[in-house]
Amino acid sequence: MSKPEEIKDTKVAWFEQNPDESKVPPAATRRLLETYSGIPPEDVFEHVVNLRNEAWNVFPYPCIGQFRFLEPSFFGFDALPEVLERLCEGQKLLDMACCFGQTVRELFAGGAPADNIYGCDLQPGFIELGYKLFKDRGKLQTKFLIADIFDPNSALEELRGQIDMVYAGSFFHLWGLDDQIKVSKAVATLLRPRQGSMILGRQIGAVEASEQTSPTGTMYRHNVESLKKMWKEIGDDLGVTFIVEASLKPVSEDHFLNTDDTRRIWFVIRRE
Repeated sequence: MSKPEEIKDTKVAWFEQNPDESKVPPAATRRLLETYSGIPPEDVFEHVVNLRNEAWNVFPYPCIGQFRFLEPSFFGFDALPEVLERLCEGQKLLDMACCFGQTVRELFAGGAPADNIYGCDLQPGFIELGYKLFKDRGKLQTKFLIADIFDPNSALEELRGQIDMVYAGSFFHLWGLDDQIKVSKAVATLLRPRQGSMILGRQIGAVEASEQTSPTGTMYRHNVESLKKMWKEIGDDLGVTFIVEASLKPVSEDHFLNTDDTRRIWFVIRRE
């Protein structure tokens, strides 16, 4: 293995210094990189480690440091067949805070038309690294946007009211409760104003909902009840009814934020 690019500020709990080649990347992502991207099996590990190191210099999110950006977005998610079917019927999906655009590639490799999928991230460097990770510049026709969800005049404005599905993985939990409400409202306005438009994803949650301190700032960890309550309030404010399906699942034991109370919450939020 060649020497990786030198990177800074790695002496933190959420940067994995010596990744296990038997676990990085996960099997499903390895298959994607080998079959979709055409990377030889013996080169996959070095490829993803070097890309992780470049991404760390863009922004040191815990999901970057611990290779969690490589986890399949829809693994164990019952909504995947519905999402693929709706995309193939011509509906549109936005991958919110898409990072490398791994969700976009999963859906495209699964048969969804690339031009029905959009990606959006605050960091243009992540989107550029996505093309490098998946080796598909010129092949993937998905449109990627650079935008700040808090900016009402960002590039997302062109999608307002035009999106049937928003995938939000590890996104809403980046803020405390007050800002989560603001962000959730902004995402909800991107949805097409009709029954069945939905927001789905997963994030860090907890048995007992509470606000916690994380490396990225204040994080509100929902449980099922608090998530439903928040979306009831958002719906009341927007004059829309949202139906929330959610469940708590265990997180892996080696997650640096893991406590006895920590869970991962999966959710599908549908406009009625």
